[in-house]
Amino acid sequence: MTRFRVFAGIALIIGFLLIYFVWATETNPTSAYHFKLGLDLAGGTELVYKADMSQTPSSERSDALSALQGVIERRVNLFGVAEPLVQTEQASALSGITEDRLIVDLPGVTDIKAAVAALGKTPTLEFMLATTTTVGTTTEVAYVPTGLTGRYLSSAALGFGSGATAGLSAPQVILTFNSAGATLFEKITSENVGRTLAIFLDGQPISEPVIQEAIPGGQATITGNFTATGARDLVRNLNFGALPVPITLESSSAVGPTLGAAAISAGVVAGVIGFIVIALFMIAWYRLPGLIATVALAEYLAFMLAIIKIIPVTLTASGIAGLIISVGMAVDANVLIFERSKEELREGKDPREAVHVGFARAWTAIRDGHLTMIISGVILFWLGTSIVQGFALVFVLGVLASFISAISLSRVFLLSLVPEHKKGIWKFLMGSGIHNA
Repeated sequence: MTRFRVFAGIALIIGFLLIYFVWATETNPTSAYHFKLGLDLAGGTELVYKADMSQTPSSERSDALSALQGVIERRVNLFGVAEPLVQTEQASALSGITEDRLIVDLPGVTDIKAAVAALGKTPTLEFMLATTTTVGTTTEVAYVPTGLTGRYLSSAALGFGSGATAGLSAPQVILTFNSAGATLFEKITSENVGRTLAIFLDGQPISEPVIQEAIPGGQATITGNFTATGARDLVRNLNFGALPVPITLESSSAVGPTLGAAAISAGVVAGVIGFIVIALFMIAWYRLPGLIATVALAEYLAFMLAIIKIIPVTLTASGIAGLIISVGMAVDANVLIFERSKEELREGKDPREAVHVGFARAWTAIRDGHLTMIISGVILFWLGTSIVQGFALVFVLGVLASFISAISLSRVFLLSLVPEHKKGIWKFLMGSGIHNA
């Protein structure tokens, strides 16, 4: 029993430290561990963009969408928007065609016009080969995509080369591609020597150089008709992020901070009421084991809140719902253990032996129940939208934590207190409902 009392004491100390950590970090305005609130709780703006994949091969669409997400994240971060969230999804339009969308959540930004302006207009960069076709006596120039776009761009820099007027230097934009882009650029230039490789920015040609030779090394120079200011702005915008595919704003919505505060208040009230009702029921029905389960449940909640802060997990209204439901899972595991222990007590076993056997016999049911919940949560997170994912993530973390709480904490606390024999008050304390054990 001494060993279990030592473990119980350590567990209680850890629990108090976790509670203090959650409280102290939330009340300290300079703390780095404040709860990270989602758009529905903090208030802010959500922008939904449609990605135009019409010119992107099917095999490259997934990579292009990932690159687009990275570019927009970098763009938003450069403008200093607090805790932005950029997600991608595929949705079916009314016509039945699947659309690729980009969802940008900007917590704390309630002015939609300001949010759109913060994202700004990022350029779409493309390299296209010029071809000529003759229709009757008319020669027309057409441009064929090469697959080399802004998503392969690593960086852009300002340079100066020889200008048309002697003694003057013309601004140039020097592009450096990533490894995949360098390989593709060398292939394009080696296979098309003597042809024009036009450089398009936002659908407009800005430079049409002729390929003189294969260009290894992954660098290209744009020698358009730039002013120094124009070239500098282009370099800045390209470094902010050249969009791999065009995007158009499809919808926008704003969530006011008042609504977010109301959601937080409602979630906290629901959680507190739920915890109190569960605690009262457990203590009234299971007596000492119920009291121990309540203490373990409090430690479980402190642990979960600390994990949410440390990871950090973006907390949404659906996430709060997932946390509350996971509390029910934690209680369910304790109920299984206590009922099994009660059956052993009725068969005449001593309290400590009954607790040991009760935990052992409840183990398989607890394990299987928690495993099925984790599988369900993983599937929801994998296939669900952002709202469902917020619920699923907190729910899975909560189920894992409740599993540890039920198997470890409740067992340690019980075995640190339960005597070898049920005599006097212990017979009542180890009983349940309207009956004694």
